[in-house]
Amino acid sequence: MTELILIRHGETDWNRELRFQGQVDVPLNATGHEQARRLAQRLMAERLAIDHLVCSDLIRTRQTAQPALAALLPQLSLDALTDPRLREQHFGVVDGLRVDDIKARHAAAWAQWQRFDADGGMPGGETARQFHARVMEALRGLAHQHAGQTVMVVTHGGVLDMVWRTARGLGLSGPRQSDIPNAGLNRVRLQGDAIEIVHWADTQHLAGLPAQPVYDQTRLQRSTEGVTRP
Repeated sequence: MTELILIRHGETDWNRELRFQGQVDVPLNATGHEQARRLAQRLMAERLAIDHLVCSDLIRTRQTAQPALAALLPQLSLDALTDPRLREQHFGVVDGLRVDDIKARHAAAWAQWQRFDADGGMPGGETARQFHARVMEALRGLAHQHAGQTVMVVTHGGVLDMVWRTARGLGLSGPRQSDIPNAGLNRVRLQGDAIEIVHWADTQHLAGLPAQPVYDQTRLQRSTEGVTRP
């Protein structure tokens, strides 16, 4: 059995603007840096025995991981601990765009996206099924390589959604059903193909910070249905 401490990166300005960040290399904003600092403080205070750390190669995850790495595993270099398979889903032509921009420039693609079909994706991007395969290959490989250890994984909201769906036995179609806050603590155990959620979306260490922006796929789907089926 391998335990993974899964962390979504800290907040960026594009999170605030509800842009599709995808694989665009966007840095943390001031709130995101504070979230990363508090995360490291909490991990130190709880004396979690973390054996290894890995993160996506995008700057927002690297900046989130750095304070924890410096505090818990100072002997390791972040440059050697990145894995591009842990990147966010690739959204193709809409990477970097706000929802209103997508509706205006890529109306057909937006309508398709709102169906949340496992085999549908933005033009030039990944489908949910392709994304899921990439993510789970990376995480299961990590669990096998570090069997019996605890590994901190700093990654993206979409990656955590794939883990939640897999652990809960949900399909890849349909809107996101789990809370995935920036810099929240999520702990899962992997043994073979089985994934057990220990706890999810713990944000005690972020108390007092500004309320987080939320990309609510269920609300977006309902609003679309309300327009198309009055």
